[in-house]
Amino acid sequence: MPGKLKVKIVAGRHLPVMDRASDLTDAFVEVKFGNTTFKTDVYLKSLNPQWNSEWFKFEVDDEDLQDEPLQITVLDHDTYSANDAIGKVYIDIDPLLYSEAATVISGWFPIYDTIHGIRGEINVIVKVDLFNDLNRFRQSSCGVKFFCTTSIPKCYRAVIIHGFVEELVVNEDPEYQWIDRIRTPRASNEARQRLISLMSGELQRKIGLKVLEMRGNAVVGYLQCFDLEGESGLVVRAIGTACTLDKLSSPAAFLPACNSPSKEMKESPLVHPPSHGCRSTHNSPIHTATGSRLTQNFSVSVPTLIYTGMGSGSAGKEGGPFKALLRQQTQSALEQREFPFFTLTAFPPGFLVHVGGVVSARSVKLLDRIHNPDEPETRDAWWAEIRQEIKSHAKALGCHAVVGYSESTSICEEVCILSASGTAAVLNPRFLQDGTLEGCLEQRLEENLPVGCGFCHIPYDELNMPFPAHLTYCYNCRKQKVPDVLFTTIDLPTDATVVGKGCLIQARLCRLKKKAQAEANATAISNLLPFMEYEVHTQLMNKLKLKGMNALFGLRIQITVGENMLMGLASATGVYLAALPTPGGIQIAGKTPNDGSYEQHISHMQKKINDTIAKNKELYEINPPETSEELIGSPIPEPRQHSRLLRSQSESSDEVTELDLSHGKKDAFVLEIDDTDALEDVHSLLTDVPPPPGFYSCNTEIMPGINNWTSEIQMFTSVRVTRLSSLNLTNQALNKNFNDLCENLLKSLYFKLRSMIPCCLCHVNFTVSLPEDELIQVTVTAVAITFDKNQALQTTKTHVEKSLQRASTDNEELLQFPLELCSDSIPSHPFPPAKAVTVEKASPMGEGNFRNRSAPPCANSTVGVVKMTPLSFIPGAKITKYLGIINMFFIRETTSLREEGGVSGFLHAFIAEVFAMVRAHVAALGGNAVVSYIMKQCVFMENPNKNQAQCLINVSGDAVVFVRESDLEVVSTQHPTANCQPLCAGGEVTT
Repeated sequence: MPGKLKVKIVAGRHLPVMDRASDLTDAFVEVKFGNTTFKTDVYLKSLNPQWNSEWFKFEVDDEDLQDEPLQITVLDHDTYSANDAIGKVYIDIDPLLYSEAATVISGWFPIYDTIHGIRGEINVIVKVDLFNDLNRFRQSSCGVKFFCTTSIPKCYRAVIIHGFVEELVVNEDPEYQWIDRIRTPRASNEARQRLISLMSGELQRKIGLKVLEMRGNAVVGYLQCFDLEGESGLVVRAIGTACTLDKLSSPAAFLPACNSPSKEMKESPLVHPPSHGCRSTHNSPIHTATGSRLTQNFSVSVPTLIYTGMGSGSAGKEGGPFKALLRQQTQSALEQREFPFFTLTAFPPGFLVHVGGVVSARSVKLLDRIHNPDEPETRDAWWAEIRQEIKSHAKALGCHAVVGYSESTSICEEVCILSASGTAAVLNPRFLQDGTLEGCLEQRLEENLPVGCGFCHIPYDELNMPFPAHLTYCYNCRKQKVPDVLFTTIDLPTDATVVGKGCLIQARLCRLKKKAQAEANATAISNLLPFMEYEVHTQLMNKLKLKGMNALFGLRIQITVGENMLMGLASATGVYLAALPTPGGIQIAGKTPNDGSYEQHISHMQKKINDTIAKNKELYEINPPETSEELIGSPIPEPRQHSRLLRSQSESSDEVTELDLSHGKKDAFVLEIDDTDALEDVHSLLTDVPPPPGFYSCNTEIMPGINNWTSEIQMFTSVRVTRLSSLNLTNQALNKNFNDLCENLLKSLYFKLRSMIPCCLCHVNFTVSLPEDELIQVTVTAVAITFDKNQALQTTKTHVEKSLQRASTDNEELLQFPLELCSDSIPSHPFPPAKAVTVEKASPMGEGNFRNRSAPPCANSTVGVVKMTPLSFIPGAKITKYLGIINMFFIRETTSLREEGGVSGFLHAFIAEVFAMVRAHVAALGGNAVVSYIMKQCVFMENPNKNQAQCLINVSGDAVVFVRESDLEVVSTQHPTANCQPLCAGGEVTT
């Protein structure tokens, strides 16, 4: 289908000096799309040229519009030598290609050079005229909307959630081609950036075609990743959830499709999901793959750590026949899909019926050179194998779908670890196929379950459980079985009944390995992974019990491989669910020698653990209502008969034996100390320091237990690179260094954000990587949100300042390069704008139970800044329009690292430039915010001997227009008959 792309170059400003004789520049612009190039006239001797060119017109197919980026190159004209490059701008045309999209891209774009960074700005206007093509054999997917948010976008309604879509494209990496030996670093970096932009556009187009085949019109939870495989090649892959969305236009349109019975849920900006237990898998024996390259899959079950349980299966009396019918309908709705996976972590009410637990799979592969980029069968087969295993584990838990699904890789030399995880679940078939609302209401009536506990009920048959687990009757409805502990990868459902507040729980682990090559290296990694997974889950369980909580949400486990070590980092948000039984605490046991001092030491540690649990319950306000002993674990109305039946079944089982402890509570979680490593684990467990007074943290979008949010938010990105100084490191020393690195990073963030007390760090996303031997890099992105609290804050602030003074200095034992970068402290572009973007009529409006709070003096600034947040919403604001996704890849290289301030200065400047370029692209689309922002990749490489460094960053998010609640109130007062439909359709900022 033909289309016409029109581009106009207006002006430039703040260009660098390129002519030393005149201290000026003779600048001109090349505009390239596909194989067609136009040039502007040379504007002589000016750092602020005014080209005001004619309209450059490109007549291309819509397929090319999706694949190709618009490339704008600014150069300095030289008469007797080659023209000097100033910088480039890549503009993605895709946001202009679907209905309801912006009609024009217009604004000031930073001119970026991979060696020198931002070098001025250029004003560009881009328009697209597209002719609709109904040809069923077309190769374009224009009209399909993409969203990075993992929940149904605001001001949209989910008609049908079709399911999983995935695609990958491969190519040779320009960095490793023979020509790279003779071309300049700038040319090599630009070739890499251009190739990745082309591959990203092609990938998005192919994903869109699959969505059109499924008769959908949108992709939600779109996640695109780059695998830099070195000499093996470059892989760009993406996953998402295909949906059919309807735009809402009435004032009530911002509410979910099925209204929740709770007022808080109606007002909440999120609709979250549930979760349970944990089933960890990897694959098993070594086998040979294509090309006789060794691959290894492994599957490990950790029964003692799988505290998963949920509702009863056919054994339950209530709604048994209906449940069977529901499961039959769900299975028929999903049976035509190869992989019934969903990348969503928050869902419309009624979508998620039961949760079965966490399912995960990992596989170790040896990379081979990509021979034919057009046929990436090998990589496809690898991921199909992983997904098939995830699907089988979900079926073992009595579930037909996997929600909160994600995939990741870790690559070092020739070895690649493929990881996938999600939460097994039973879904409502109404959302998976055309149905009626009556079906949804009928299900609610037939199940007759109180709101807040239905997702906790086990979906599998308790008589044929896939693993040993302790089940009790739900503490809320007393009708069906629940597990004692739940692990999930999704956000907390808005209708869940939570006691107290949540907290961030992390498990950190390092393991040394011998340096090896090829098959020997892959085998060594494969042998280590199951034990690392086990230890990570053990840490999570210990810390969850220590907090006095019984459920984990938003679980994300990352395994990173390096030349001589493996690192594991697991993050989740712990909560106390009222439907689950009270945690039994932690009991220390083990082989106790006759030494009296040892016994005294053990008893002292036991007392310290008990005191810590009590303090945590008080800190997080965990005070569950007391339940009489007669009702605990008993159904209604026949408690004795049912409990006896369960006991006889357990005693008759050969696989499940009850451990009779002669000391402590029988429901306590036992820590067995049989060596020094176990003793070290207990010490590390007790050294976990809670956040300072006035601070809370979580890795989910909203902190459970806090509702009175204000509109004051602050996103930040922090990167810390540590070089291990000791050559003879042990596992214990590595663990200590890694723990200190993460703890000091958090402490420094608390110290820098102390003026926002009381506040909560939400959506805390940690990423660990091992870019080089003995080099550890930790990146964290989060957003600080303030909330009102009825207490004197001055005392708390003084206490925090004193307790965190030590965190402002780096750890002397390690060579550290800290970087903390707050996004909102950086202007939308690094130079004073000629015309400021006005955002007074397009700033936030509230979707939740938010209260007004006095804004800091800088909030009244006349210069509007594009807000950035990793959340899918903006506190105190209404999102009125989605303008498209922002997906950008940047490379920065320097040969003067020390002169630029070392690693810290180099990274700080680069991330600031990334923020500026993201903001400029959003403002050019007419937006005033980026939601669901994520830095998916930050690869740092350093050569201190040559004073060189290189960094690659990939960021993405949704460009949106939002409006403040106060502004909407003013509009509604002035125009009482108006509705919000114009805001949904327009609301663009003006310049």
